[in-house]
Amino acid sequence: MTLLAITVLGHDRPGIIAGTTGVLAELGLNIEDSTMTLLRGHFAMMLITDGNADPVTVEMALSSLTADGSLSVAVREIPAERGSARGTAYLLSVHGGDRPGIVSRVVAEVARVGGNITDLTTRLAGELYVLIAEVDLPASADPVALESSLNDVAVDLGVGVTLRALESDDL
Repeated sequence: MTLLAITVLGHDRPGIIAGTTGVLAELGLNIEDSTMTLLRGHFAMMLITDGNADPVTVEMALSSLTADGSLSVAVREIPAERGSARGTAYLLSVHGGDRPGIVSRVVAEVARVGGNITDLTTRLAGELYVLIAEVDLPASADPVALESSLNDVAVDLGVGVTLRALESDDL
């Protein structure tokens, strides 16, 4: 079996997910992981599939999606990863006035303590900027100290921040 990373990017329109996943099913590929979103009218999808197809075959099979030039598709083989040791899961949220540097300053604090961001979404709604991230913190990290440093960054940026442990029911 071969693991493939597939990305589909471009102008949104109905049927992209159906078209893509239909082709993958016809090729006998199993979708193991995926994320899909709209970013200001542009569609972005990443999938990890397992099966017996090579990247060139998959890209050729998906070429009907890219024929009009509004979408691009990339496929590459990836190595099987062993499950990494996960830390304690936290939900990090930031909200406030939009300005450059919010993401980089906040995620730098998480990285500084060895935290791993496993999911991150941002949205701009008028002047309000919102960041939501799932974070795995290693056992060696002090969540109270991290929250304090995040609060310092938030004050400097003029935004609000919260960090709270996620229960398995939240996931």
